[in-house]
Amino acid sequence: MASDILLPGQSVSLPRGPAPKLGGGLYSKDGQVRASLVGVAQYEGSSLVISRVRSHPPAANSVVLGTVTRLSPLQAIISISVVDGVPLPAGEEFNGVIRTQDVRATEKDKVKIGDCFRGGDVVKGVVISLGDARSYYITTARNDLGVIFATSEAGASMDPVSWQEMRCPKTGRIEKRKCAKPETL
Repeated sequence: MASDILLPGQSVSLPRGPAPKLGGGLYSKDGQVRASLVGVAQYEGSSLVISRVRSHPPAANSVVLGTVTRLSPLQAIISISVVDGVPLPAGEEFNGVIRTQDVRATEKDKVKIGDCFRGGDVVKGVVISLGDARSYYITTARNDLGVIFATSEAGASMDPVSWQEMRCPKTGRIEKRKCAKPETL
C-alpha cells in the first residue's frame, strides 16, 4: 500500500484478495472503500485504518504551496497553506517571502517580481530559512518550483508555455510568470 495522503471522500485502492476489515477513518459506499479523514491508509493487524497526518510548521528545505497575497518591487508575499504535502488547518496559514534574489538561480539582478508573480497565483517553493519573526524566506530557484496555477485577466486557468510564460486558453494572450516545470514532463 502506497503512503499517499488521502482526502475525505477519496477512494482507497485495495489489494487483491479478501476485503480487509474497515477500521477508523474509512467507510464503504456504493461498493467502494473511501476515506473519512485526511491521512494515510495502513494495516493494523487485519484492519485497514487511516492514521492522521499532523500538520507542522515549515522548516528549512520544506516544500510549500502558497497563494501570492501581496507584491512589491523587491518581494512577493505568499500565504503558505501546504507544508510537505500536508494541508494546514484553515486559519493557520504561515506567511512567506520570495525576494528578487530567490526567484531564479541565474540573472538574479534582472528579476522583476511583477513579471514573475501576480496576486492570487499558487506558488510551489522551498523554505530556505526561517526569516524574521513574521515570515519564512522561500526560493523558487529550481526548475520544478514556481507558479503552478494562475488565473488570467479573462478568468481562465492558464497553461504554462515556457519557464517564464503562461497562455490563457480563452484569449490566447500570453502573460509572464516564473513557471514551475510540470511534474508530468
